[in-house]
Amino acid sequence: MIYLSTSERYTIPLPEGHAFPMEKYDLVQAQLLHEGVITSSQLQHPELFQEADVLTTHCKTYWKKIQTCQFEPAEIRKIGFPPSEALRDRSLSSASGTLMAGRNALEYGLGINLAGGTHHAFYHYGEGYCVLNDIAIAINCLREENKIRKALIVDLDVHQGNGTAALFQKDSAVFTFSMHCKDNYPLRKEQSDLDIDLPAYTTDDTYLHLLKQELPGLITRTDPDIIFYQSGVDVIGGDRLGKLSLTPEGCKNRDAFVFQTAKSASIPIVSVMGGGYHTQLNILVSAHAETVKQALYYFC
Repeated sequence: MIYLSTSERYTIPLPEGHAFPMEKYDLVQAQLLHEGVITSSQLQHPELFQEADVLTTHCKTYWKKIQTCQFEPAEIRKIGFPPSEALRDRSLSSASGTLMAGRNALEYGLGINLAGGTHHAFYHYGEGYCVLNDIAIAINCLREENKIRKALIVDLDVHQGNGTAALFQKDSAVFTFSMHCKDNYPLRKEQSDLDIDLPAYTTDDTYLHLLKQELPGLITRTDPDIIFYQSGVDVIGGDRLGKLSLTPEGCKNRDAFVFQTAKSASIPIVSVMGGGYHTQLNILVSAHAETVKQALYYFC
């Protein structure tokens, strides 16, 4: 059975009008259950990460700020969420869910976190709605457990995975691949092992051609023990924080290709949700749900 991590117990109360659609997490899960794509027995509720887990990736000074919810005003603006115990616990649960999904992937071939993908968090600070870098922590924990040696990060969110790129910049055992809009946040990009910078309003055909041209050979060259897939759906046209123009069908085909390629190569894969801020909530929820459907189609 394929299991899915969920952080539904931990929600962040946000000010009215805040740009982040926190409700998408509950709605995606509800839609998958309603359609019979998953059952409640497949849902796993991760425990909160402990200090040792966080310190595999982030510094102690930053961890203390997270623990105590004490940030400078500039740090709060950079993260984009007001500090609170709810934010702390949500971040710890979401990151723990990605590690749980990593363990599931190594056992079953596929692991899914119905949250995560917080790729803008750095060693000593967070930004862009990201407090902890869940993918980086999961990789570092799995290596400490001697479960993996090499990992490949496939980051197809509309925004570059700058925090992840910086964290693994000098680590030859983790290959970071980010395919993103070059004219979008973050203004200052980091150097991934492979960056594909797409012009604004790139459409399905160009996007999928580039992905299909690159990913199979990349998996062959890096020969990873596991793939972490940041599957942000903010590539879809009309997203409030995205500048690409993929259709929902194009995004579905993107996901299908990633999962099919991992399955063909017999590489375990972890899917985390990443970004999605579409002006139409039904499009946003359906797109995230479709990622899960494609994952299950190829691995079940």
